[in-house]
Amino acid sequence: MVVRITENKKRFLNLLLLADEQESMIDRYLERGEMFVLYKKEIPVAACVITDEGDNVCEIKNIAVLPQYQRQGYGRRLIDFLFERYKKSYRVMLVGTGDTFSTISFYEHCGFVRSHYLPGFFTDHYDHPIFEEGKQLVDMVYLKKEL
Repeated sequence: MVVRITENKKRFLNLLLLADEQESMIDRYLERGEMFVLYKKEIPVAACVITDEGDNVCEIKNIAVLPQYQRQGYGRRLIDFLFERYKKSYRVMLVGTGDTFSTISFYEHCGFVRSHYLPGFFTDHYDHPIFEEGKQLVDMVYLKKEL
């Protein structure tokens, strides 16, 4: 079951920090975005925040799945939910991420294609180095899906 969260979004901060490990960065989009949590029984196993970027474009700013529930289809279910929910309101959905094989592969399997890069995003906006899959993230990779 996917639930829209409208109040006290920070109660899910520990889940959101799995995908964006600096709270001040989450604060930049959390309140202006729509937040959804996917529950398995009573357990919040995945969460996402999506924002309106204008010009019929929305952006997934954060999508996270608890480690013990990863690779079980919960992230994909949340992405499919977002596609269905936003396909009549927007023409494009964007997602920005680090350039790692598993993350890019996940989004490509969900129907996204590479769009553009933001050079130096992770080194310019985070107060510490961010590492995934053994490499430091520097540039943000944007992927898009036509809705």
